[in-house]
Amino acid sequence: MSELTELTLAGARDALADKQITARELTEAHLARVAKADALNAYVLQTPELALQMADASDARLAKGEAGKLEGIPLGVKDLFCTKGVRTTACSNILGDFTPPYESTVTANLWADGAVMLGKLNNDEFAMGSSNETSRFGPVINPWRGAGDSQLVPGGSSGGSSAAVAARLGVAATATDTGGSIRQPAAFTGTVGLKPTYARCSRWGVVAFASSLDQAGPITQTVQDAAIMLESMAGFDAKDATSIERDVPNYEAALTGDIRGLRVGIPAEYRVDNMPSEIEELWQQGIDWLKQAGAEIVDVSLPHTKYALPAYYIIAPAEASSNLARYDGVRYGMRENGADIDDMYASTRAAGFGDEVVRRIMVGTYALSAGYYDAYYVKALQVRRLIADDFAKAYEKCDVLLTPTTPSAAFPIGDQTKDALQMYLNDVFTVTVNLAGLPGISVPAGIDAQGLPLGLQLIGKAFGEEELLRVAGVVEEAAGFTGKADDWWSV
Repeated sequence: MSELTELTLAGARDALADKQITARELTEAHLARVAKADALNAYVLQTPELALQMADASDARLAKGEAGKLEGIPLGVKDLFCTKGVRTTACSNILGDFTPPYESTVTANLWADGAVMLGKLNNDEFAMGSSNETSRFGPVINPWRGAGDSQLVPGGSSGGSSAAVAARLGVAATATDTGGSIRQPAAFTGTVGLKPTYARCSRWGVVAFASSLDQAGPITQTVQDAAIMLESMAGFDAKDATSIERDVPNYEAALTGDIRGLRVGIPAEYRVDNMPSEIEELWQQGIDWLKQAGAEIVDVSLPHTKYALPAYYIIAPAEASSNLARYDGVRYGMRENGADIDDMYASTRAAGFGDEVVRRIMVGTYALSAGYYDAYYVKALQVRRLIADDFAKAYEKCDVLLTPTTPSAAFPIGDQTKDALQMYLNDVFTVTVNLAGLPGISVPAGIDAQGLPLGLQLIGKAFGEEELLRVAGVVEEAAGFTGKADDWWSV
C-alpha cells in the first residue's frame, strides 16, 4: 500500500499545505489503488481523467496560496448524489445512464472547497437496504473477511462508501443516512460515520428515498476527519425547503478532548433481548472510558423505543412510495414499450425496480391507501412524535447518549437476504435518531471474537454536533482502534 493512501484527511491536508506532496501525487496514488480493487465492487463509476484535472487545479491554487478547506483531497461520492456531467443512477436500473445537468449542493460545497472526485460509489438501490446487496451493480464486499475467509457485507445503504474508506480507496466519502445507513456500515467496516442533524446538510440534488428522514453525512477514517468533512458539507441552501439558516461552526475546533462534567445518558431500552455478550461488554467499556475522562453517567429512559422500527418501516416506505412515483419512463431513465401509456408505466416500473424497492413501494402505497392511512401512517407519525419527546425528556438529564451502533458485527453475504424482518432488525439502534431528526455518530471501538470491528454510537441534541464530536473524539482516543483489513482484494 502506498504511504499516500494511508494518510488521514487531516494528515493529507497538512502534507499538501506544507508542500510535502502534491494533489496530483495523492490522487494518482488513490486512483491506482481503486483500479486494483474491483473485487470489492465499491465503485460503480471511476472518473480518473476528471480526478486528475481537479487535482491539477488544486495544485495551481495551492501554489498561489488560495487553498480551500479540502484542497486536493480525493473523495468517493455515493451514487445517490447528483454530479453534473457524471452518471448518477441511485444504483437502480430505472435511472438507466441518467447524467444530471446539475450538481447536488453537498458535492458542490466539496468541490468549491477544493476536493477531488475519484468516482461514484455503490449503494443499495435508492438507499433501501442494510447490507448493500440490492444494487443493480451487485453487492459490495466488505474489506474485512469472516470465518474461513468468508465474504461479508459492508453494511448499507452506504456500503460502497464504508468499504472504500476502510480499504483506503479514497481519503473519505459522502454518504446518506435514512435509518442508519451511515452509522451501521461504518460500524461494520471499522470507520467513523457521522449522521448530522436533519436539515444540517442540504438534500437538494440527493436522490430521495424518504424526504423527512434522509440526511447526508461523511464516512471517514477518524473523528477529526468527520469534523472537517461536515464543515464543508453543511450549510443553508435556499433550494432545499427543509434547510435551516444557521451558521456552520468550526467543528474541528470542538475536538478539545475535555468532557469533564458532561452528562452521558445510558438508555435502558437499548438493552435488547439476546444482545450478544460482546456488544454488551463493549457498551460497558465505553461507559467506563467516558467515566474515566470525567463524564457523569446517568440512566435515562426512552420508553417508545420498541415502537421505532415498526413506525420507521411505515413512514419510510410511505415516503418512498410518493418519491418514487416520478420514475415512469416519460422524462428520463429507462423506458419499456407498452400497448398504451398505462402499460408503459407498469412495464417500465416492473423492469426498473428491484425486489426490495418494490417491496417498500407496495408497503408504502398500502399504508397511504384509503381506509389504512389513519390506521397505519397517522399512527406511525404519532409514535414518531412520542419518540422525539422521549429524547427531549432524556436530554433534561443528560447531554449526549451512548449506545451500541449495531446488534452484531458484519454478517456474510446472502445471510439475511431471504428474511426481510431479520435484515430490518440491523437498524434497531439507529432508526430512532432519524425519526427524531438528531445527530448521531458511530466510532470504531472494538473487535469481536472473529476479529471483526464493532462500533459505539453517540447521539446528540439537535444541532449539537460540536459536543457530539468532542465526546466521539474521547471515545476514539480511549478505544485506540487501529484495526485494518488485509489487502486480499488487491490484484
